[in-house]
Amino acid sequence: MKVTNRSLHRDFAYFYVGLIIAFSFSGIILNHRGDWYPMDYTYENKEVAITLPKDSKNITKEFLIDATKDFNLKYDGHRVRDNILRVYYKNNTILDVDMKSGIGSLEFKRKVPIIGHAMYLHKSTNNFWIWYSDIFGAAMLLIAITGILILAGKNGFSKRGWKLALLGMIFPLLFLILFS
Repeated sequence: MKVTNRSLHRDFAYFYVGLIIAFSFSGIILNHRGDWYPMDYTYENKEVAITLPKDSKNITKEFLIDATKDFNLKYDGHRVRDNILRVYYKNNTILDVDMKSGIGSLEFKRKVPIIGHAMYLHKSTNNFWIWYSDIFGAAMLLIAITGILILAGKNGFSKRGWKLALLGMIFPLLFLILFS
């Protein structure tokens, strides 16, 4: 089998097409996570009441485990922000309680199928995944470079391709100069 620039470009693109699609979708979604965040969605919501201590320093892990033992959930952490106590539980469950009234809601969440999982890939810090993503990044460079070098006749890189490539590089550079 003869290895050509075109075959190298094609075969790397075929191999990574699934990851290209997943990263493209999850990247777009991450750009708009303030509007819609599909990592999870609430599938059940219960109103609850908890008697909280007067002094917030007494809201400890042990206190919360005891105070919420009837929920049959595994404690994962908590914080207080803007007079709201948020308790995190395993299996993607969150309890938000108003510190003054003790009234709150228990939200049971699930990951959005396919899109939520693609976002997990985009955000993962697993060592194996970081190496695989680095190799993917290098492959994307190879795909871009071999794509530029594919002979395309009258509309090849030397004719109009360089103009489009230059235009494509101007936008990220302007963004970096103006907004970073």
